Amino acid sequence: MASYLDFEKPVAELEARIEELRALLEREESPAIGEELTRLRAKAAKALSDLYASLNPWQKTQVARHPQRPHCVDYIAGLIEDFTLLAGDRKFGEDEAIICGLGRFRGESVAVLGQEKGSDTASRLQHNFGMVKPEGYRKAVRIMELADRFGLPVLSFVDTAGAFPGVEAEERGQAEAIARATEAALVLGTPNVATVIGEGGSGGALGIAACNVVLMLENSIYTVASPEASASILWRDSSRAQDAATNMKITAQDLLKFGIIDGIVAEPVGGAHREPEAAIRAVGDAMEAAIRRFDGLSGRAVRAAREEKFLAMGRKL
Repeated sequence: MASYLDFEKPVAELEARIEELRALLEREESPAIGEELTRLRAKAAKALSDLYASLNPWQKTQVARHPQRPHCVDYIAGLIEDFTLLAGDRKFGEDEAIICGLGRFRGESVAVLGQEKGSDTASRLQHNFGMVKPEGYRKAVRIMELADRFGLPVLSFVDTAGAFPGVEAEERGQAEAIARATEAALVLGTPNVATVIGEGGSGGALGIAACNVVLMLENSIYTVASPEASASILWRDSSRAQDAATNMKITAQDLLKFGIIDGIVAEPVGGAHREPEAAIRAVGDAMEAAIRRFDGLSGRAVRAAREEKFLAMGRKL
């Protein structure tokens, strides 16, 4: 069953009417009902297209968090063949907020990292809502070092509101673990490509997104802190999250203009949650093209390209 966001109410009303007419048409053949159904479908499609052509940053934030948006596990299932899950950081334990493993991406062996939020109550609790603990980042480091050793490109699927902020995470060295993961991504001798598929929150995202190429789905966000947290810090009022989202420049379009990311992956009209398979294919095509840029380059050249990319940020602002 479709789940509508607040700003989608006009489209929801049209689609509800369409569903009523479709059910009526199944019970009785009527040219008049068929014509009305065709008219309403065209009207709903145009309304949806017009709405998504002019989303503001807060609306994009809502779309990025949509509960039916495809998650990391969906991208792995749709893009990675023969995926073998690798667990544990060999130091403390397993963290299911981050999924790591090896597989084949369009004929090439790759290492895969991704944050998983979960899609229902049970899986959200299992994956800690995508908020990674220190052992999760240390697991990511282990997989990146494995990829470096065997010359495997690394694909990252970023989707987290931020790293887990609990006391136990701090006791186990959360900041150090994120820093080590970021360092591992920066010094990797093989190409790495990250795609922000939903939320890219703070250092929690950067730990697996310090890559040669960073892509974003067009309705995703990438930010130093969530709009709610930023509003609480700046104005001591989390209800001003919309103001924070607008002023922080967290959308893919803003970040591409500033040179923070390298490309935007178009979503189906109405967001990735409306046509998940199309969105997953589009991400696969973009990641494949990104990896191909580094064909034939040595490890030193790959590292140099990544270094120059990050050092260049802010120079032209």
